[in-house]
Amino acid sequence: QVQLQESGPGLVKPSQTLSLTCTVSGGSITTKYYYWTWIRQPPGKGLEWMGAISYSGSTYYSPSLKSRTSISRDTSKSQFTLQLSSVTPEDTAVYYCTRGNGLGYKSEYDYWGQGTQVTVSS
Repeated sequence: QVQLQESGPGLVKPSQTLSLTCTVSGGSITTKYYYWTWIRQPPGKGLEWMGAISYSGSTYYSPSLKSRTSISRDTSKSQFTLQLSSVTPEDTAVYYCTRGNGLGYKSEYDYWGQGTQVTVSS
């Protein structure tokens, strides 16, 4: 059974960088052909696909967030990390890490973290 767990600060100040880590257990982040993905849900809105890192380490980003987003991984720790720079209150959301079999909204996501609330406020 694959399990994902998000970790990171729940409060970030405007203009700072949000950094979240997803720790994966029960499976390897190098297993073909999965995409380890970050998705968020702002309050009162739908899910937003942010980006992913593939089993081979290739990264993919939402065009609307690409300039501010970086996803990396540490295979030795079975972790992948999201960094979102220059945050504003509009980045307040519940952030989820998940495993998909592709990219974007048409992919199927079979395992999810519980989600972590991040609030951007001074």
